[in-house]
Amino acid sequence: MPLAVQTQVVTDRLLRSWLRCRRRAWLDRHGDPAQRLWSAHRTLQLDDQQRCFVSLLGQRPGKGEAACLAGAPAVVGMRLVERTPGGLQLEGHPPLLVRTTGRSRWGDHAYQPALARQGRRLTREHRLVLTFWGRLLAGTQGEAVSHGLVVAGHGRRQEREQLPLTPGLSRQLEEALPRLADDLDARVPPPLVNDRRKCVLCSWRGACDREAAASGHLSEVSGVGGKRRELLIELGLQRLTDLAEADPDTLADGLEAHGEQHRELAAQLVAQAQVQQMGVPLRIPRAAGSAGLCLPELSQAEGVLVYDIESDPDARDDFLHGFLRIPREPDGSWPSHAEAATYQPILALQEHGEARLWRRLRNLLDRHPGWPLLHFGETESIGLTRLAQRQGATEHEVRLLRARMVDLHQRLRQHWLLPVNSYGLKAVATWLGFRWSQKGVEGARCLLWWRQWRGDGTHPGRGSRHNLLRILRYNHDDTLATWAVASWLLAQDPLPATELPAPTGGAWNPAGVEIASGRPPASRVPSARN
Repeated sequence: MPLAVQTQVVTDRLLRSWLRCRRRAWLDRHGDPAQRLWSAHRTLQLDDQQRCFVSLLGQRPGKGEAACLAGAPAVVGMRLVERTPGGLQLEGHPPLLVRTTGRSRWGDHAYQPALARQGRRLTREHRLVLTFWGRLLAGTQGEAVSHGLVVAGHGRRQEREQLPLTPGLSRQLEEALPRLADDLDARVPPPLVNDRRKCVLCSWRGACDREAAASGHLSEVSGVGGKRRELLIELGLQRLTDLAEADPDTLADGLEAHGEQHRELAAQLVAQAQVQQMGVPLRIPRAAGSAGLCLPELSQAEGVLVYDIESDPDARDDFLHGFLRIPREPDGSWPSHAEAATYQPILALQEHGEARLWRRLRNLLDRHPGWPLLHFGETESIGLTRLAQRQGATEHEVRLLRARMVDLHQRLRQHWLLPVNSYGLKAVATWLGFRWSQKGVEGARCLLWWRQWRGDGTHPGRGSRHNLLRILRYNHDDTLATWAVASWLLAQDPLPATELPAPTGGAWNPAGVEIASGRPPASRVPSARN
């Protein structure tokens, strides 16, 4: 008597995870749930999907197969199943089915799956998941599914696209499903991905971060992405320690074949790996010009404005402009702690219009003439100057505005190598000892709070006032963290530049940093208010 074929369940959610990261799908099936972190990105996706579908339909959809039999214009709650000869049970739960022309076992109508797209382009994940749903739906309704519906945005901005479910996509799906099943059957997870920059969106990021750090994964070195990691491995550099011990000239020669830009970065990559390996920062020698200062603009300034924007990138909406007003101390020094500094948030409500927002921003800047505008990253500079241009500012006014803006991220990268795997504000300020007052909060959660507070965008203040206060607190903490970086840079300016010595395995402490903690002395580090 032949042995029964063991059935393995492969769901659309596992397929979606696998298309993003093979390891993620394995962890979804076998990982310890206690190690899984809550991520605001999943909630944001569901929120965006809900808004898209409400805007698409204009009425409540039907539910389940009874609604399909009744010919409802839209249906939710369908579970689609197919068993393959190879022993796979495929399960799909499309979030929405939309009635279309055709003839199915339910009558003189048929259905197609619908997908809410985030981002500006269709990805391979979108195409194959729609193909997966189309395949299962065809088997259930007895009618081929030629197209899937893709929607993005809502209201007047909504985009709709009929995606052909071509034989080519079906072949790609047929090739992917057995490989997914094999990965799920493995006793150990697939290796970490080459490029881990997108891991910040994953609920398994904590477990993978710990493994990457413990193994010295090359992606832990700031500046090493997926492609560059492959090049380094080709040259025999498998781990962070290998890169730290490499000869920069030899590495440059090896990378030259792949482009001059790789050759020029060789010495920097080796130095970055050494800094991370030893856990202490390195000041990059600079030519004379501004006395080697990181922030020469602050030498004569009466005060500074620290600036941070909160944005909804999908809506292209900079909804909060936060400022921290920090005057110079009476003795001419700068305060290392900024908790007592005045924080001024400016909400950008769309119903008030950009002209009103620009007037408020310009009035605030005009009240502090000559004060540098400190920010971390290019978002604030781009957002503010484009707003000024849209509101009719002259070229001279825009030049003056740009001259006031000081990008701390850029200055940090020009003058220092830090023992961090990312030069984002969170990583740098955390290394300095700064702590956000709301545990586990990041930009995605702040955006979720904003969307919940805004409701449908037509009735301001419909959401929880508590969420709005959380947003303001998070933005205030971001400005405090930005000042923490600025304060540290100011404190280091009097110190002499230090050349990187050849690694000897002994202790190296060029900037007076406590090697045991790998951080600056606590007295230099501002913190968020409680």
